[in-house]
Amino acid sequence: MRYWVFLLALAGVYSWQQREVIRDWVSPPPPLVAHQDRSVVLFATSWCGYCAKTRALLKRYDIPFLEYDIEKSAEGYAHYQRLGGRGVPVLQIGTRVIHGFDEAAILEALQ
Repeated sequence: MRYWVFLLALAGVYSWQQREVIRDWVSPPPPLVAHQDRSVVLFATSWCGYCAKTRALLKRYDIPFLEYDIEKSAEGYAHYQRLGGRGVPVLQIGTRVIHGFDEAAILEALQ
């Protein structure tokens, strides 16, 4: 009996960790087509968890984007500073700048 409880708990934890993947599999996101006239630039680092979530969100909606690792690119870091960057991620969508990971703001800017 303990074995089955352990397996059920393990399956629950795994499902919780993969909830975004499962959500997209069950209910695929609608296509965003209005973004095509806007350039999308992500200023990020390789170790940032919220940067990874931003990348995943853009990929989920098939949004093409240019990414600068601000720790490795002098050009990217200079542009990041001009945008008032004090943390990562910073996302520039056309003329709009979003500081931090804010899924609702990102999707609104892409509409």
